[in-house]
Amino acid sequence: MKKPLLASAAVVAVACTAAIAAPAYATGHPGTPPATTDPVTITSGLVTPLSLEIDRQRVAYLSQNFAGVLTRVARDGTATVLASAPGEEITAVSSRDDVVYYAQIAQDHTSGSLMSVPAAGGTPTPVADLFAHESSANPDAVQSYGFQGVSAECAAQFPPPGPMSSPAWYPGIVDIHPYASLALNNAIFIADAGANAITRVNYNGTVSTVAVLPPQAPVAVTAEQLTPLGIPACAAAFPYVAEPVPTDIEIGPDGWLYVTTLPGGPEDPTLGARGSVYKVNQKTGEVKLVAGGFTTATGLAVDPAGTIYVSELFGGPTGTGQISVLKKGQTTPSVLTAVSGPSAIEVRSNRLFVTTDSLDEAGAASLSLIEVN
Repeated sequence: MKKPLLASAAVVAVACTAAIAAPAYATGHPGTPPATTDPVTITSGLVTPLSLEIDRQRVAYLSQNFAGVLTRVARDGTATVLASAPGEEITAVSSRDDVVYYAQIAQDHTSGSLMSVPAAGGTPTPVADLFAHESSANPDAVQSYGFQGVSAECAAQFPPPGPMSSPAWYPGIVDIHPYASLALNNAIFIADAGANAITRVNYNGTVSTVAVLPPQAPVAVTAEQLTPLGIPACAAAFPYVAEPVPTDIEIGPDGWLYVTTLPGGPEDPTLGARGSVYKVNQKTGEVKLVAGGFTTATGLAVDPAGTIYVSELFGGPTGTGQISVLKKGQTTPSVLTAVSGPSAIEVRSNRLFVTTDSLDEAGAASLSLIEVN
């Protein structure tokens, strides 16, 4: 994800610059979901746990992104540090065959590698240079974001690009932010929120692009929404196209990769609930929309029956978070349960593992368990 034109709290979650409060508004979904139990805390005292993996023994591996820490959590809640990178970000956690994979990136996204470490503990080892691939390939360079067709006269009134602003329109630029990974028997797949793409890393370290996700559908932005941001009112005459921002990746029972996306700024419902779930053919790169209408879709889990669970960080009627469910073949989600600030989510049997209060940088976040009936 590039520097957003229209900043929001969810941009902060993905860009990892600072955590701020969720907005007091969001959307819900109709329908009658399965019953659930109340969340049970497995462990607490976490700092921004935005990526999560649960192995077959129900051992959890999670990133504490802003702290630059990779943590192992046993079934009894005992937490152990597997890797740390002070001053950098650790994210995109997955595991396979007693090895944990994760991304380690610079806070300014000028470097980033896929790493591995034994699940039982040991010395981390580089697997692939993700920034080198993005620098050479820049797969979304062919796409255009921002105000489409904006006149030169209007574009000249925009403020200079800065930490939370972009030009009136721009092509995809070199940027990485691996946000989630999926370790399969043939390769490790990465949902990259900076590249707006799904990346494949072979176990020998070679990196390639599987698919670039499509830009968001054009939306209208009013002059009243733009003026407080220092953006000229003339831009309201032009449709705004936001970046797709992949946040999680899983494999479905059909063999396709399932991916959640945030719309690049704002992710709250200011311009509508525009988060989506896509499916990607890992061999051909074909991309299909599964469902839209999510608010801050930061994670998903897919069970063996094809049921999809989506964590909506700022979802729900009060904007404080919810988990939604999408049964196989459905295109309209239902609300499963309200959860405070959910980010990463995984499913094992009828158990959902969710990181809650995820943006808290003071150690108030938790890993919770929810039973689905």
